[in-house]
Amino acid sequence: MSTGMVDRLAERAAMRRHRRWRRLGWTLLAVVLAGALVWLAFFSPVLATRADDVRVVGGGSLVDTAQVERIAAGADGVPLPRLDTVALRTRMLDVRGVKDVAIVRQWPHGLTVRVTPREPVAAVPDQGRYALLDGDGVRVATVRAVPKGVPVVTVPLDAADHRALDAVLAVLSALPEKLGGQVTAVEASTQDTVELTLRKGVRVVWGSAQDSALKVRVLEALRGAKQTKGASVFDVSAPTLPVTR
Repeated sequence: MSTGMVDRLAERAAMRRHRRWRRLGWTLLAVVLAGALVWLAFFSPVLATRADDVRVVGGGSLVDTAQVERIAAGADGVPLPRLDTVALRTRMLDVRGVKDVAIVRQWPHGLTVRVTPREPVAAVPDQGRYALLDGDGVRVATVRAVPKGVPVVTVPLDAADHRALDAVLAVLSALPEKLGGQVTAVEASTQDTVELTLRKGVRVVWGSAQDSALKVRVLEALRGAKQTKGASVFDVSAPTLPVTR
């Protein structure tokens, strides 16, 4: 083998070694850069949550907003990419009056916590006070005076059979906003004997929660008809055969 051939083979081997070292160098650099980025994002204070940048919006008078804020404040100092928003939301859902929570990261240091409150739809007498229930039957609060617009429901909370209460809540949730705003009281001894009292003492015999959509249409038609203008009782328990008096 000639000296020139040996030199060319040695040169090629050197170039291969150089390329291998260069690839290894770039690989090491990429690993270092990736590690630095992971440290910056997940462990350094560069993207840490700041309590001053945490906002709680929504809620209302029946939500313990202060407790929600205390839970949110627990995120102070935790880097946003590492923050467990699922765990935060789970804790906030246990706060009185909270129906739902949405947590949004606000880069680089903030959080926005949007609270959806439970809205009371019924006030049930309970040992001299009133238990406010939402449409799911969850006790939102216990108050001394019934809030404006919330009907009083005379179904005992400690009844072993909750079907009467469930029927009342189903009827109330089926009422359109305008009609629901006129309800001042509801009575039900069983799930099939729901009765509504409207403003000016108008009484509506509703029966069960079945066919509530049809009963709403029949009731509105009867109340708007000239022939039943002076009626004080509307029985729509059998909506195809309503009775007024």
